[in-house]
Amino acid sequence: MAAAQGRLSDGAGGMDEAKDTEQDRREADTAPLPFRAAVDALMAARLRPQIEVEPTRPPRRLAPYAYALEAAVVDGDEDLADGRLVLLHDPAGHEAWQGTFRLVTLVRAELEPEMAADPLLPEVCWSWLTGALQTRGLTYGEPSGTVTRASSHYFGGLSARPAASQIEIRASWTPREGLGGVPDTAAHLASWCDLLAQVAGLPPAAPGDASVVTLPQRRGPQSR
Repeated sequence: MAAAQGRLSDGAGGMDEAKDTEQDRREADTAPLPFRAAVDALMAARLRPQIEVEPTRPPRRLAPYAYALEAAVVDGDEDLADGRLVLLHDPAGHEAWQGTFRLVTLVRAELEPEMAADPLLPEVCWSWLTGALQTRGLTYGEPSGTVTRASSHYFGGLSARPAASQIEIRASWTPREGLGGVPDTAAHLASWCDLLAQVAGLPPAAPGDASVVTLPQRRGPQSR
């Protein structure tokens, strides 16, 4: 099974990236214990094998401390869905978050145009996110986000390409802190991967869950 393991930044190539890697290491060494514990839990999480997860460079201006993962649901050489999950931490707390931690996500997948035309699709996709958190018994606060669907039609020299539709979920929520002020980030990562799997059209990890709705006939947003 895939493990979400790796350094805070890949630091691959270039002098600027090398500087970023050194800064990441310094920040990792001096980060507050709750943040380090939350990141360690993310790195040790065990996930379903169809989902490939790896660390990526986090945004630097959203919070004093940040850690980011990117993931793809893979079927052979095709990505059925992909996304990014960012853990933010402000030890002083954040009024809008109502806490010291925040999770921010982007999930996207391509699907058949007739599926994208469903008027209830945005509500269904948002319910997948909240349902994934609730199914794992997670408590959270201040959820917000958008569900966007877009269609592309090709003309002229590109007219041979079939029409394509994409769904994109952008969301953030505050994970409730547990012992030592540390949220259960491993469980939140697992619920996020449940969302990715649903968007990709995979069956639920737990059999017999009649509340799970899936969209069939996905096309991957990109080739690997």
